Amino acid sequence: MKKLRLALFAAGLLSALPAQAADKMTVVLDWFVNPDHAALVVAQEKGYFAAAGLEVELIAPADPNDPPKMLAAKKADLAVGYQPQLIQGVAEGLPLVRVATLVATPLNSVVVLENGPIKSIKDLKGKKVGYSVAGFEDAVLGAMLEKNGLSLKDVTLVNVNFTLSPSVISGQVDAVIGAFRNFELNQMAEEKHPGRAFYPEEEGVPAYDELVLLAHKDRVKDAKLRRFVDAVEKATLYIQNHPEESWYLFIQNHKDLNDTLNQKAWAATLPRLDADPAALDKARYERFAAFLKERGLIKKALPVEAYAVELAK
Repeated sequence: MKKLRLALFAAGLLSALPAQAADKMTVVLDWFVNPDHAALVVAQEKGYFAAAGLEVELIAPADPNDPPKMLAAKKADLAVGYQPQLIQGVAEGLPLVRVATLVATPLNSVVVLENGPIKSIKDLKGKKVGYSVAGFEDAVLGAMLEKNGLSLKDVTLVNVNFTLSPSVISGQVDAVIGAFRNFELNQMAEEKHPGRAFYPEEEGVPAYDELVLLAHKDRVKDAKLRRFVDAVEKATLYIQNHPEESWYLFIQNHKDLNDTLNQKAWAATLPRLDADPAALDKARYERFAAFLKERGLIKKALPVEAYAVELAK
């Protein structure tokens, strides 16, 4: 009886203690919330982050150029970025490293009107091609043209900022580079001007991870990061098993995204989510770094370990 009283007393003391506080984490997105961030939003809404002892804040930046800078200055724990820009940024001295993958295939594409005169990349000769970001997009377009016997000199580049599909629909340009195949194609279809896409990985450009999670290189041993990535993996698997239920979780706190366009983009994005976000394909990163060097976007291809890691379990 005495032992029982002691056990009950100890249990009462434990129940009176406050629950252990969750570790706070700040994640800066690459832009406003959209279906590309499906795994992050669902991990939040399903409570996978909370179950991992994490209190996660997802922040949409005022400027899409801000996330790598904020991360480099240690003003965030993680940031959503892109493999090509990561490699370029590290080559320029940014202390960043890839710790997980969200979208495991390229989304970038060259898009034209489906019923227009351009049926192949070769048909771009003498045409106007719109772009939004100089540098990487030029390199991708140049490689695609060269595979088809052309060069950048055979087209006229026009800066259309971020009005990609409207520029094609209006006839301002004949094609655009930088259109995301899971969004712009659906946007054009919604506006009754269906598009045709040409995919870089089918036209001489090595495949790469489109969307990745980045951390400061000094923090890769922080145990919170692995817990975060494991929660993202759970969310990705849930999304793939329950796409409709996941959609309703996604729009639960993002009512402005509850429209036909985003629903179509959601469906187009899900097959491209990385079901094993922690895994790193080293050879893929080596191939793409070599491509960037060949195209003159970096001076030297650094060892993969300099900018991409698999977190310890």
